[in-house]
Amino acid sequence: MPRVKRGNKRRLKRKKILRRAKGYYLAKSKLYRIAKQQVERSMAFATRDRRAKKGDFRRLWIVRINAAARLHDMSYSALIHGLKIAGVTGIVLTKLDGTAKGGIVVAISRELGLPIRFIGTGEQIDDLVPFDAETYVSSLFD
Repeated sequence: MPRVKRGNKRRLKRKKILRRAKGYYLAKSKLYRIAKQQVERSMAFATRDRRAKKGDFRRLWIVRINAAARLHDMSYSALIHGLKIAGVTGIVLTKLDGTAKGGIVVAISRELGLPIRFIGTGEQIDDLVPFDAETYVSSLFD
């Protein structure tokens, strides 16, 4: 079997690992073998924590929805149960003002997997317009 000289590939592979290890403490950012171990460990944590973040946000949304529901003398479980029984298929965000920014509606939309169909920008029925996420986000930052 012919001899394989790695040449360029070996150096590129090592540089890639050392680039990822930039900023690590002492040998973890300088020595290839130790840097490789730390990068593998870091990648495992990154994967785990990406998954954990989803659960953290779900818990946060539940707390926020519960707080908003309790302002109207309703528990979170009663709200969700009522929405499921009613067969709700979409949400209308109304009375958009500078304070609320419609946060509870977005949270309910994500929690129940319901689309936001319309957004109300004023007091009249004519002020209901079809919801467009890009326009909504850009108006928040104006």
